[in-house]
Amino acid sequence: MARTDHSFPAGSGSPAAAPAALRGRGAVTNVRHRFQRDDRVQVDDGWSGSGLPADFVESVPDSFSDSFSDTFTDSASGDSPEAGSGSGSAHAPVAGARPGATVIPIVPDTRLAPPAPKTTVTAEEARKMLSRNDSPDIPFDVAVNPYRGCEHGCVYCYARPTHSYLGMSPGLDFETRLVAKANAVDALRAELGRPGYKPSPINIGSATDAYQPIERDWRLTRGMLELMLETRHPVTIVTKNALVARDLDLLAALAEQNLVVVYISITTLDAGMARTLEPRAAAPWRRLEAVRSLTDAGVPVGVLVAPVIPFINDESMEHILQESKAAGAHYASYTVLRLPWEVKTLFEDWLNAHYPDRAQRVLHRIEDLRNGRRNDPNFGSRMRGTGIWADLLRQRFAVATRKLGLNRHRLALDCDRFQPPLAAGATPSLFSAGPLAGQGTASSAVSAAVASSAGSAVTVPATPSSTAFLSPVGAQASSGVPLSDGLPAVSGGYGRGARQLQALAAGQLSLFD
Repeated sequence: MARTDHSFPAGSGSPAAAPAALRGRGAVTNVRHRFQRDDRVQVDDGWSGSGLPADFVESVPDSFSDSFSDTFTDSASGDSPEAGSGSGSAHAPVAGARPGATVIPIVPDTRLAPPAPKTTVTAEEARKMLSRNDSPDIPFDVAVNPYRGCEHGCVYCYARPTHSYLGMSPGLDFETRLVAKANAVDALRAELGRPGYKPSPINIGSATDAYQPIERDWRLTRGMLELMLETRHPVTIVTKNALVARDLDLLAALAEQNLVVVYISITTLDAGMARTLEPRAAAPWRRLEAVRSLTDAGVPVGVLVAPVIPFINDESMEHILQESKAAGAHYASYTVLRLPWEVKTLFEDWLNAHYPDRAQRVLHRIEDLRNGRRNDPNFGSRMRGTGIWADLLRQRFAVATRKLGLNRHRLALDCDRFQPPLAAGATPSLFSAGPLAGQGTASSAVSAAVASSAGSAVTVPATPSSTAFLSPVGAQASSGVPLSDGLPAVSGGYGRGARQLQALAAGQLSLFD
């Protein structure tokens, strides 16, 4: 193991110069991103009085008036009519003032502090949704992200630097200036329907949390899950928000066909620490409740102790795994803190603002885990670290999971059930593998009758196929519009044939009409 030189401070920042923390936000400031061409430096223009020497500053009460300032002259030179009238005079000589110098009164700054940044969401039209990777460190090679940026505000988030591509700061901009891919479901449907598409588990939430608070209104993640269920496509989910339990109906239906696994990230069980580390994510106890709800519904659940931060939450690893197992989790994993690009500066500012007593100690231990650097981008070591401290974490995790019975078996999702989706707005074929939506057994019997009367020209199964997709009761499309109970009113040959089958099922039409 290479020896790390700790003779110099690990960071250039100091607790005294750290920006003040903002309530409900992870980052304490907006940092300059790596693509920014101009560099803005804050300069004191004198209005705050901090740029003047102490011997020239005279505190003035709030009742200070302009007329009073006209009589405020050089007390040291004796020009003031009030000079020498007593120590209690408002015009008493200023202590330490140089002879002949003009004493400049500084009016107290009554300006209000800037308001806390509010969350804004901008809609965009995505050209494509699937992103692929060949990293050996993660168990999936295809991912989708319905949003850019994340309101959870986790200060350690490795995805923060992606906001630089939008010309925004990875700091406060990442958690306040969000982008929603309004056509996410339609774009994903088009990609899944391309000729030659080969299914493999799609991860939802690799560079942003798909269940962040704005998902309550946009419902893009739910729309994609509906598409996954329609096409029987395997999917994995990573989140740290209990909002995932809202979609229990879809997740349970996917789990019945071995098409889903959900991983919930639990960084700490300390609510106070979570409030500053990941301020707008679900509280730790809410995440454990989500684990329990998903498990009770038959959805396989795993827990991620991610990231492990030295001297911040590393001592809680075993406790988190124990509580997760008690809630019903079957799988577990962990990662060590990563600080790519601008995250290094953001995390150091956060440490100095919230944990100034141990900031340098934490940074030095991170360097021990990363071969003397803040970040290690190399495959094979970037997730778990290297060296003696990384080995210790690995052994602790292995012992804890073995004692708790976690990771006893590996879940393999089924990729053989996939059926290409229909184009947006298309009508299902009358002779598809399963019954038409809303027709039930009656339409199946009618289809069988039509097939028998037509001879051997057309073959239609008389019973619903085991792979037929039936919309869950009360389900809604990605647009939020409830699905119709019957066939859509479509013109043309398909619509006419559908209406004839409806009339036939109701006894209003003969097979020979």
